[in-house]
Amino acid sequence: MGLCFSLLFAAALQSFSIVDSMPHSTSHFTQGLTRDGAEWIESTGLHGKSALYRKSLTGEILDSISLDERLFGEGSVIVGDVVFFVTWKAKKGFVYDAKPFRLKREFRLPSEGWGLSFWNGALIMSNGTNELFRLSPGDFRVIEVVRVQDSGRPLSLLNELEVVGNTLYANIWQSDSIAVIDLPSGKVHSYLNLSELSKRVRQRYPKVDVLNGIAHDGKHLWITGKNWPKLYKLKLHTE
Repeated sequence: MGLCFSLLFAAALQSFSIVDSMPHSTSHFTQGLTRDGAEWIESTGLHGKSALYRKSLTGEILDSISLDERLFGEGSVIVGDVVFFVTWKAKKGFVYDAKPFRLKREFRLPSEGWGLSFWNGALIMSNGTNELFRLSPGDFRVIEVVRVQDSGRPLSLLNELEVVGNTLYANIWQSDSIAVIDLPSGKVHSYLNLSELSKRVRQRYPKVDVLNGIAHDGKHLWITGKNWPKLYKLKLHTE
């Protein structure tokens, strides 16, 4: 169910067009999505189904590694030749070699893990509140806390993250919207309203879950959802 922009959001809407799509597995409960050249890195959630995948652009699985069934996977991001992958309530994170996936080390999170990206030399992690933790990729200490606000009001339920320059795109859990956030201020300057797309997807695939998953290919955003049948390429319109 989408949230009502007029009641909850003060910032303007960002206009966009859907210009392409790629297949996505409806068995994958998407938590993190990153573009790595001509491949996707995707992390998935749910107990017993949490895993990290490397996929071709058309969805073929090229590599994968699973988490212990007691863990619930969340966001992930590739940085250089490693992939960071966080979990939900266990306060555990993992570092993997990127090609092929191989566990290098574990680390402890300062809170629940939700979304994960990388900005200005540090990991940036959401935890379901309006706070984003910037974590050192070396010792994982909290360098800074960025508080996200829309016209002075805290914006919570921030989930999957994608950084492009100094702009952070964040899924808002249980909504059909993506917040467009300035870094380092944490101020929301616009939203992407994907309610029409979500409605069409749900009508055809009633078992899909919420919108989640944002990646950037160097020019365009790609978005998807948990158990969605496709990834969608967005062209953002500039005034």
